[in-house]
Amino acid sequence: MLIIFGASWPAQICKTIRVKNPQGKSFIFLYMVMTGYLCGLSSKFASAGLDSFKNWVIYLYILDFLMVGTDAVLSHCYMHRLKNAGGVENASKKTRSCG
Repeated sequence: MLIIFGASWPAQICKTIRVKNPQGKSFIFLYMVMTGYLCGLSSKFASAGLDSFKNWVIYLYILDFLMVGTDAVLSHCYMHRLKNAGGVENASKKTRSCG
């Protein structure tokens, strides 16, 4: 699950960089996924202590957490730029008129 789920994050990061418009992205979902990865990491450390660094799954948790964190930071930066440029209001008006 960690491998397959983690494989989707590079594509999402590329999409965020390409589109530069994170509207519609669920930040709550991103934070929930990051919390899940932190809980997984803490459970591995709680069960094996420092010996858990020998377990390759730890590195998958860390890599996935970093990718989700990267997507969250990029999305926040692009959302901030849109707000400063007044693009959030304009984009939301366009979305409302399309329905």
